[in-house]
Amino acid sequence: MTHFNKSFGLTAITLTAVLSMTASLALAGDNNISADQIVDALKPRPATRGLSVGPQADTTAQAKEATFLNTVRNRSTRSLSTGEREQIAELAATKPKIDLEIQFDYNSADIAKTSVASVQALGKALSDPALKGSTFVVAGHTDAIGGEEYNQGLSERRADTIKKYLVQNYGLNGADLVTVGYGKTKLKDAANGAAPVNRRVQVVNMDTKTAAK
Repeated sequence: MTHFNKSFGLTAITLTAVLSMTASLALAGDNNISADQIVDALKPRPATRGLSVGPQADTTAQAKEATFLNTVRNRSTRSLSTGEREQIAELAATKPKIDLEIQFDYNSADIAKTSVASVQALGKALSDPALKGSTFVVAGHTDAIGGEEYNQGLSERRADTIKKYLVQNYGLNGADLVTVGYGKTKLKDAANGAAPVNRRVQVVNMDTKTAAK
């Protein structure tokens, strides 16, 4: 009887582990996103203006944005200053954007196999006629584990990896992809610094002037 109980217990534990593993794999698969979802998130939205803001002010703001973007276009990710990174973040705050839970191998800039589908979806989306030709910011983020300097470098390398993949596999113009790393300075879930949602790549459509009417 004791042998039976032990065998039954081991079987139950094994079954539970298998079910748990299956659920985890399903969850990981669910994190992948479609190209259509990315296109929809990054499409320019109709511009809204306050009563005090006219077409001239709108055009001036766009010109300033374009001038700044040209200063960081084709720049090495590591060459960006803290001020430039913050200016990119400030401009990106009002633009169409999407957070992609693209995972990388541990302490590495290599894209995890489970996230390749998401990167491929991103490539298809940025090649879509509705988005192609716009300037996009590809921003790398890490979780809060590890030192600030290390995470900053890791986030930059990961952003560069995504850009390289998009250019090599989808023929996108590298000049239209501005890469930036924020390390652990802009956590999505600040209350839980180690949460997987903090390890992400944010893509921002910086070219929204076509939405203004």
